[in-house]
Formats: sequence, C-alpha cells, structure tokens
Amino acid sequence: MKKIWQLWLATALVAILLTACGQEEATPTQQNDKEKTEAVESAFPVTLTDVTDNEITLEEAPKTIVSMIPSNTEILFGLDLGDKVVGVSDYDNYPKETEAIEKIGGQEFNVEKIISLNPDLVLAHESGLGMGEAGLQQLRDAGVNVLVVKTALNFEEVYETMITIGQATGSTSEAEEMVQKMKDEVASIQEKASAVETKKSVFFEVSPAPEIYTAGNNTFINEMIMLINAENIAGDQEGWIKMDPEEIVNRNPDVILTTYGYYTPGAVEQVLSREGFGVVTAIKNKEVVNVDADMTNRSGPRLTEGLLEMAKAIYPEVFSE
Repeated sequence: MKKIWQLWLATALVAILLTACGQEEATPTQQNDKEKTEAVESAFPVTLTDVTDNEITLEEAPKTIVSMIPSNTEILFGLDLGDKVVGVSDYDNYPKETEAIEKIGGQEFNVEKIISLNPDLVLAHESGLGMGEAGLQQLRDAGVNVLVVKTALNFEEVYETMITIGQATGSTSEAEEMVQKMKDEVASIQEKASAVETKKSVFFEVSPAPEIYTAGNNTFINEMIMLINAENIAGDQEGWIKMDPEEIVNRNPDVILTTYGYYTPGAVEQVLSREGFGVVTAIKNKEVVNVDADMTNRSGPRLTEGLLEMAKAIYPEVFSE
C-alpha cells in the first residue's frame, strides 16, 4: 500500500511540473507591457480639435509621426515615442537621435516629402500658420491627420500641450507623469528662490545690437524670471519687443542674460564692452551670462532645466550650492 501511495505522489508531482513548464508565468515586465498595450488600445478611437478648430479622429495609436517643430519633437521623445518619429524640421537638434531622422524643411516645409513618409499623424504648430496654412491644407486634402498645437505662452499651456499630444498618441498617463515631474521641479526652484532677500532686476536679451530684442509680459521668459523671484525690466511691455539701448541703460538691470551665444562668438564680451553701458550695474559687476536658447525658449520638457540655468545665472549665491 505504501508503494502504491508513493507512486501516486511521484506521478502527481511530475504532472504538476510538466504543467508549470508548459505554462510559463508572465514576468512583471511582460505584465506591465500587456497592461500598457491594453490601456492604449482602449483610449482609441479619439477625437481632438486643434487650435484651428480642425477636428481629427484617430482610430488607433499612430505608428508614424511627423513633427514640424522642435518643441513637439522633444515632447514626443520625452513620452518615449522617438521610434515613431519619421520626420522632423530642419531646426530639430535634440535629442541626438533627431540627426538621423528625415528632415521635412523649416517654415517652408516640403509637403511631398511629408506625404512620402506616410505619417499617421502630423504635429504642426500655431506659430507656423502664417506661412504654412496652405501646405497644411494640402496634407489634409491628401488624407493626412494634422494636429496644430497651440503656441504656449506659459507653463500651464505647455502642460496642456503635453496632455493633448499624450491623448493623440495613446500616452496620456506618460504625459501626466511628465507634467507632474515638471511641476515638482518648478516648485523646488521656487522654494529655493523664496530665500532670496534682495530681488534682482534682469534684462533678457534675445538678439544683439543694433536690433536688441527682449521678452516682455505674456512670454515664457517673463514668467520664468518671476518664478525665480526676480524682476524683468521689460515686464511692463507686451510680448517680444525691440528696446532702445538708452532705455536699457535708464532701467539699469542688475543682470543681463543673452541667448545668442551659440551663433554669435563672444556674445557676453560684446555686451560688456557695449558703448554707453558702462554705468549699468550688470556691466559694472560683470553679471552678464549667456544661457541656453533652446532650454529657455522651447515649450517642451527641458523648460525646467532652462529655468534652473537662469536661476543659477541670476542668483549664483543661492543656486550654485
């Protein structure tokens, strides 16, 4: 009897082992990928209305995307969708992977080239409507889904853009995570900036003399300066404006930031030696700094990096610790 019982037990164990081998258990990674795929599939079809009031319906997550402006491209890569991007503008330079992606032109884009890439989605931008409206209509007439993203003027509108692109690509949860990460980073910078005892005045110079342009109210730059607990000397102006050198001297900024050092050799030295500027506090204290133009101007996920770079330039004693 004992031998029969042992034989039965051995047979049962073999059966269990064989069953286990034949039905491989899903790993946590496989399970997560499956859940993610199911979540993406359930998000479609999706209907979106863009800034031009054009409505598009996407039946499934786009597998091929053309991005017509660098900020949209950076958002797509931030959502881990870089492998779906088949075309980018001539101005795209980040991340490095964009170097190998087909270029579709700049403000004057190549409609035929875009159509040949057979995109499921084209992400355009409101800033390009002036010169590109006819070309975008050609794409729509060819059956291409075109979503024109709004020109964001502040962080909240950047967050909205990210969520919209997330919805269009089936990456809503990833977009929400990206937005929350940026909000946390902004809050951290603001908290540190609150320790500033003497607020500095700033002039943000986006083009060199003789045509000196700056950022006034309702621009990213103005918001970023305020977030850092500083004062924009052009904050009483609206949008992007040209400012007379004498007016800059009269407003006497404590700090001057430039963004054109990537194409103008010796940008900082040019400002420091500018005729008539010797009485300006920023010149006397040599507080003239060139900051990264892309990180401070592109409405994408690197804006918080740009904000931190500006903070270090304006308040090195607080942010360089």
